[in-house]
Amino acid sequence: MTLLDHTASTGTAQGTRQGFNTTAVHAGQEPDPLTGAVVPPIYQTSTFVQDGINVLRGGHEYSRGSNPTRNGFETQLAALEHGSRAFAFASGLAAEDALLRSVLRPGDHVVLGGDGYGGTNRLINGVLGPWGIQNTPVDITDPTAVAAAVRPGTTAVLWVETPSNPLLGIADLAAWAEIAHRAGALLVVDNTFASPYLQRPLDLGADAVVHSTTKYIGGHSDVLGGAVVVADREYRGQGLAEAVGYQQFAAGAVAGPQDSYLAARGLKTLGLRMDRHGANAAELAGWLQGRPQIAQVYYPGLPEHPGHELASRQMDGYGGIVSVRLAGGEAAARAFAQSTELFALSVSLGGVESLICYCSEMTHASVRGTALEVPADLVRLSVGVEDVADLQADLEAALERAADLSAPIRA
Repeated sequence: MTLLDHTASTGTAQGTRQGFNTTAVHAGQEPDPLTGAVVPPIYQTSTFVQDGINVLRGGHEYSRGSNPTRNGFETQLAALEHGSRAFAFASGLAAEDALLRSVLRPGDHVVLGGDGYGGTNRLINGVLGPWGIQNTPVDITDPTAVAAAVRPGTTAVLWVETPSNPLLGIADLAAWAEIAHRAGALLVVDNTFASPYLQRPLDLGADAVVHSTTKYIGGHSDVLGGAVVVADREYRGQGLAEAVGYQQFAAGAVAGPQDSYLAARGLKTLGLRMDRHGANAAELAGWLQGRPQIAQVYYPGLPEHPGHELASRQMDGYGGIVSVRLAGGEAAARAFAQSTELFALSVSLGGVESLICYCSEMTHASVRGTALEVPADLVRLSVGVEDVADLQADLEAALERAADLSAPIRA
């Protein structure tokens, strides 16, 4: 059995044992006590009436501080990630920024996974760098390199995304956690690609998890959001939940009630969707391996993937992202990305519809020209939930068109 079992306990306040999908449907999503509505209402309000000066109904004063719709989503996500608290933000980067400002101080150092979301790299280098935050990028698959990058007394955070974006590298989270804690630092894991259905980093020793809830959690490409989920830990004399909660309230980049409702709705079907995403991705990855136009396929579900054995232990499935490198090089990759029909050319991922991305100039343009740049012959596929035969036919036709478009013109 793999590390995660979707029938395993997620726990409730009463100590009963419930499976992942049961928790996804019910945690924080109790029927409305006033009307009995099965779906909790959207509290589309900025402020709340008080019964006296600072006598609050249900603890609610102003929606930046708390809102029942957002609170319900946060309870739901914390239960699924096995965290002590979750905090919802207006975007994934807003969530990352709040967490980093909660735990970092000028002069601190971050060990940063070298293969990851370009926006995270931009945030840490371009926004936090001028405020005195230093970082060292590392190969996420090499624990020895990770340990060597730690600066004793200065490293405050180890940050890793696994599976990574877009090369689908797999980091050994237990090893990363040991290195972080030995250095007195925190381990933060971007769990966006896996989702809590496939991987729970807090169970493996991570201190905090971040998500772009825009992706698999929302699941329908109709909401922008982010989240931080923390373990019950202290750092620098303060609880992580207290520190992140303060940043959420003081800086105010909170998720609105409509966005929180859409993210909560998405979480209820996360397990169903991830099963289909993963099944489709696995079939397409195997098929793409046999195509002459493809030089390399990145998918941790393939036995040939260098992280396959680790992913099989650490995850309960391999996800819905497949990246490929084109045998025809950059020209072929560009042509392929612009030749599909069902796979829409777009940034983002994790929706029910399939997307295709030329990462070098789209999602990872911020690292072009650096040691972290994405190969120019690489294309990332976010495999949706459509019928896999239709997706395969679309890719096959696109590969043939790309071969024609990228072929050199003969005199």
